[in-house]
Amino acid sequence: MKVGIDSISFDLPKIHLPIKTLALNRNIEPDKLINGLGLHKMSFPDVHQDVVTFASNAVLKLIKQEQLQPDEIARIYVGSESGVDSSKPIGSYIIQLLEQKLGTGSFKNCDLTDITFACIGAVDALQTTLDFIRLNPDKKAIVVATDNAKYDLKSSGEYTQGAGAIALLITSNPRIIAFEKETGVSSQGVFDFFKPRRSISKNEILNTTDNPEWFGILENEISFYKEQPVFDGQYSNQCYINRITDAYFHYKKVSNQKSAIYQNWENILMHLPYCFQARRTFVEIYAKENPFIKLDPTDVNQIKSISKSDAYLEFVTKTIFPSEIASGQVGNMYTGSIFLGLLSTLSFHYQNDYDITNKKFGFIAYGSGSKAKVFEGIVQENWKKASNFQIFETLSKSIEIDFDTYISLHKKELKKSVLEPKNEFYLHNIETEKVNLIGARYYYYK
Repeated sequence: MKVGIDSISFDLPKIHLPIKTLALNRNIEPDKLINGLGLHKMSFPDVHQDVVTFASNAVLKLIKQEQLQPDEIARIYVGSESGVDSSKPIGSYIIQLLEQKLGTGSFKNCDLTDITFACIGAVDALQTTLDFIRLNPDKKAIVVATDNAKYDLKSSGEYTQGAGAIALLITSNPRIIAFEKETGVSSQGVFDFFKPRRSISKNEILNTTDNPEWFGILENEISFYKEQPVFDGQYSNQCYINRITDAYFHYKKVSNQKSAIYQNWENILMHLPYCFQARRTFVEIYAKENPFIKLDPTDVNQIKSISKSDAYLEFVTKTIFPSEIASGQVGNMYTGSIFLGLLSTLSFHYQNDYDITNKKFGFIAYGSGSKAKVFEGIVQENWKKASNFQIFETLSKSIEIDFDTYISLHKKELKKSVLEPKNEFYLHNIETEKVNLIGARYYYYK
């Protein structure tokens, strides 16, 4: 029995900052980011948008697109590292919003959970759900990847920002892609990128030696959460390479394949924290698997030389480039970036009328902290009929914002949306007064 992705939908910010604008305001040569990293636009959430609205809009689009009834959906599993609450999952917000449109209690028998493991959380949600469908082939389920990749202003990660959600309908006998059971895994506990709980004493805030009650807080130590991560870019990149390489060769072992398995892949889908990450990092696997290349561990420039070779660049154009197209127009989507790459690749083949039926895709996922997974999917016969592959058309309609607007959005100084919500869920308000509801987030559809 085949199990996999039957349909795809997405929801992205409707505004973006051109990478050239960011570069010029940060005294960075634009070509370094555009031609060097493949970046063109940076999507950014509007005032009324967050990971809940992105996720809920993507799921609602999927339900309408496939004319699904709520009672057909057995589970909604969410992968995200941008949760808006330390207890209440994004999944529970999603059904709250959906029931505004589809009827109170319509999702009361739907299983929900969030899975967090940096950028690989949605892949974990996908694989858990695939197993569920294998056991329950008559059921349907939805996996959602939703995130807001936000970095500190003037940091080395600022130009990789992005946001949005991808929703996947998971069924037996899927129309788009069916997944093999084997998975290669590599894990190691590291601090390459993380979002720690932080704290500060009242003495530092109030300039006092006492411990007075402050906004209902009796403890002297006040914990707070910051959306932006603590990270070491160079170290994180090396962790990425180490994990994906180990996972790749583990997959080769568990799938009992002897030859270079990437040679069987029509396209390669990898986590893209920035557009050109895949082409820059897969080269090590390419070199180790290529029988015509003899690696010299003492030659520090050999890998760089291989990455610039005509053979490798031709390989990249065929296998990796299609996934980069949307990434360069959106930015990092954390858990969603590998699935944005999938949607970009499918859209590329769809628009060019290429026949990829029965072709294999290789998936290489990564999450900081750290873990990588490698697995395969096979494109199905009816993939062209399964979804509305309009990602490039949607991105072309994104509205450009200026640098001052971007700064105000980043600092959360704007009170009014750049674009008023239209035909979408939006964040209306966050409760600040009712004691038993402090921090409750209220969303509506407009």
